[in-house]
Amino acid sequence: MKNEFFETIKVDDAKIYNIEYHQTRYEKTLKSLGQDAYFDLASYIKAPTNKLLRCKIIYDAKGIQSVEYFSYLKRKINSLKLIYNDNIEYNLKFTNRNTINSLYEQKEKCDDILIVKNGYITDTSIANIALYKDGIWYTPKQTLLDGTTRNRYIKTEKIIQKDIKVEELYSFSKVALLNAMIDFDIMSLNKGDFFVK
Repeated sequence: MKNEFFETIKVDDAKIYNIEYHQTRYEKTLKSLGQDAYFDLASYIKAPTNKLLRCKIIYDAKGIQSVEYFSYLKRKINSLKLIYNDNIEYNLKFTNRNTINSLYEQKEKCDDILIVKNGYITDTSIANIALYKDGIWYTPKQTLLDGTTRNRYIKTEKIIQKDIKVEELYSFSKVALLNAMIDFDIMSLNKGDFFVK
């Protein structure tokens, strides 16, 4: 199967958000494939409207394959189903998300999933996560994918990396999801209701 990858980039009123972090991840992915020739991703983004858009750039080792634009509607998240999988690997942003999609199908009545690997929390199906306790926001050190928003907030020291065991979840008072489209989105945390076993 052909390895293809993608970047999801926020574009609003023709402004491209945090492109340097997407460029860095794109180059890191190609370096892992032994490639050292890169394209300037920003030069491929020509938003067709001034509305809030999700720009999806698909690429492989040979180059940029497509650039697509989608209207964006934020998904409402009020609960996460804890899903356990010790074998999942998603260290690069592959277009093939079959494993994640199959885990997502197990969410039952919840809005999304929170993947637990080897006893530690990692990511949801679409976002990194951060948890708040005693004045500090923490993000799992053992993440599946190094998200661009997560990396930006680590760099600015808004969040701290920490191994978080699944049994520690209920000791946190706030939760936030992080991705390119929602940035740092603090969720309403109902004790016992937000994280569903």
